[in-house]
Amino acid sequence: MSLKRLIGGLSLHTVCESAQCPNMGECWSNGTATFMILGDICTRSCGFCAIETGRPQGLDELEPSRVAQAVKTLGLSHAVITSVNRDELADGGARIFARTLEQIHLHSEMTSVEVLIPDFQGNWDALDTVLGASPDILNHNIESVPRLYSRMRPQAKYERSLELLDRARFRGKAPTKSGMMLGAGETRFETERVIRDLAAVGCSILTLGQYLSPSARHVPVARFVHPDEFADLRHFARDLGFRHVESGPLVRSSYHAERQVDDMAPPSESSDNALITESTILS
Repeated sequence: MSLKRLIGGLSLHTVCESAQCPNMGECWSNGTATFMILGDICTRSCGFCAIETGRPQGLDELEPSRVAQAVKTLGLSHAVITSVNRDELADGGARIFARTLEQIHLHSEMTSVEVLIPDFQGNWDALDTVLGASPDILNHNIESVPRLYSRMRPQAKYERSLELLDRARFRGKAPTKSGMMLGAGETRFETERVIRDLAAVGCSILTLGQYLSPSARHVPVARFVHPDEFADLRHFARDLGFRHVESGPLVRSSYHAERQVDDMAPPSESSDNALITESTILS
């Protein structure tokens, strides 16, 4: 069964389509995707994101089971689960994240799962709900430098995202991960400062990619970062202690996510044959 037909038949969403991922053709041709739960309408209006902003209607309580069915049907050994922001919900959708994890673990015991979560508006009980369902990687993207948050993430707070990552490393067993988009107007000094901040809160995995504006209504691209600069930043991050760094123009949050799981596991548990659900990930 084709991935597109399976996703459509189960009434699921992928961030690959909703966020206009530049890697979608490559990923889908390999039978890979990132599942986006909690609908396809986001309560936030980030300046970089192509996902539709509005007021979501209702909550699909059966969605976790359908995601688990898709994971099992595709025979995935690694899955990535992300979501839109649902700020109108008291827990930001954390309960649905947890149930999705639980359903995947129940029906695909050998499948590892990465979750890319929103900030839950600083609701740390919601964070605990997700961590309690035992994700293998806990991802929350910092996205940009503090100076650009008013344009890139106007409803988010840089310090809150750092606090989430800091709390997650102590409250759960999963390694933490974050990512940035470069080329939206940040300086090299600002980029390095954010990488230092992420290292200081114990992030193990970092992704750095080129920002691509999805439309004329969004924040424009200020510059295209040279591949050599991405390589330099990879070495910079590795020197700070990150265990896995993906850095390059087309890197997105789930790029090579199966390798990241392998790098976090003890050598005897590493695997070279993981199949990933992968695409661009946004906040």
